[in-house]
Amino acid sequence: MDAQGPSQKETSPEGVVASGGGDLISRIAGPVIRGAAQAGGSFHPKNMPRMARANYIKEITATSMLPFILAPVEGGIAGVLVRTGFEGVVEPVLLNYIVAIVTAAPAFANITSFIWVRASHGRDKIRFLTAALSTMALLVVLIGLMPRSAMGLYLTAVATVLSRVCWAGFLTMRSTVWGRNYPRAARGRVTGKLSTVQVSIIAVLGLGLGAMMEWNPDARHVLLPLGAMIGAGGIWMWSRVRVRGRVAFKRVEMLDIGKDRPSFNPMSVVQVLITDRKYAWFMLCMFLLGIGNLMVDAPLVIAVREEFGGGYAAGILVMATLPQAMMPLAIPFWARLLDKGHVVKFRSIHAWFFVAATLCLVVAFRLHFWPLVVAGVLIEGIAFGGGVLAWNLGHLDFAPAHKVAQYMGVHVTLTGVRGIIGPFAAVWMYEAFKARLGVGGGSWVFLVCLGFAIAGSIGFVRLARQMGGDSVTREGPIEATPPSRARE
Repeated sequence: MDAQGPSQKETSPEGVVASGGGDLISRIAGPVIRGAAQAGGSFHPKNMPRMARANYIKEITATSMLPFILAPVEGGIAGVLVRTGFEGVVEPVLLNYIVAIVTAAPAFANITSFIWVRASHGRDKIRFLTAALSTMALLVVLIGLMPRSAMGLYLTAVATVLSRVCWAGFLTMRSTVWGRNYPRAARGRVTGKLSTVQVSIIAVLGLGLGAMMEWNPDARHVLLPLGAMIGAGGIWMWSRVRVRGRVAFKRVEMLDIGKDRPSFNPMSVVQVLITDRKYAWFMLCMFLLGIGNLMVDAPLVIAVREEFGGGYAAGILVMATLPQAMMPLAIPFWARLLDKGHVVKFRSIHAWFFVAATLCLVVAFRLHFWPLVVAGVLIEGIAFGGGVLAWNLGHLDFAPAHKVAQYMGVHVTLTGVRGIIGPFAAVWMYEAFKARLGVGGGSWVFLVCLGFAIAGSIGFVRLARQMGGDSVTREGPIEATPPSRARE
């Protein structure tokens, strides 16, 4: 017979499996590869509105460089650098309180947003913004050059706090620039992509910084100044950004007088909470959840070092790399949920992820089980993905159009207050538990953090039930906030 019989590959079980397996792999891998290509391609300027492309190119380039000056002063990373790098220089209790200062800096620096708004009012926003970033870069260089001494420790803490104040000023003015440069329909896409780039690069930088300093603790003397030099490229790119209608906008700001002119009046916070009871309850729930979250960082840095013997690499891994790596993966899920309704409903679901993360930490330190620590920070990263979306939306779902700035002022002020209270209270509790229960007892503080998180979550659930009939229509797409505000 001329016709050939079936080949061995086609008739053997191995051939069938190989063929079927290949088909299965191609069916799975094909969509994944195409999805990854589409996701990567979505960052291309051609996907932005024509009027926004020039500034978008400059901003996304700058955003790829600025993490080199931001990473060393991110709360978790800065805490690890201080706790591990200056160990033995001062008394352990004092060192732990300084860890609380540097980990809390991103939160309590929020209060200075009012000062930046007032100081930059009627002035060139780009010049003001680049001045703040330039000052921050110089401070990062100083941090890198500090000697391993008591004075070096104190100056590192001061420089870290001042750096976060400068970053708060940058964020405050950048939001104004975004409002002028990007149409509302595209603003969500732009800010989401910039946030994704930032958190992804910080996650990688944190891992590299931890590994290099594990290899040589003095590497910071080279790495931080080098990072500041790279970050200077991002500052230069920002200096080339142009604000649409900047002359007319500046003129309008200069004409603002009286009550329309930005100011910091603490009594306005009280007045808003008295007149809007629902927003007051929302802020109370946010305060409980937020203070529970902000209490976690400093004790976690300390406990990883004291109870697990973690060095730079392990500390930065759990404090920055793993949580930040999870955020871009979680953001699309949370964005869909947030699109469906009021922020209170969103928080009534989202808050429980922080509860789950803190519960993992409680159990992990009680059982001395490192994989549960990793699980806890991974869940925390998922929660951060929702936090970066929701942080600047809560007040918008409550505020009348003419009082948006006042409601945001309440939110920012209370965030700063809990940023001042939470980390220091947590370190005090950590030391008190350790003094009473011995080494390993300090981590019982995570149970207190869990209590606050549960109280806030229950509050959101009850408030959501009370507001069951309330709805909200947002004028535009969801905008992502800076990652550092995700837990606040």
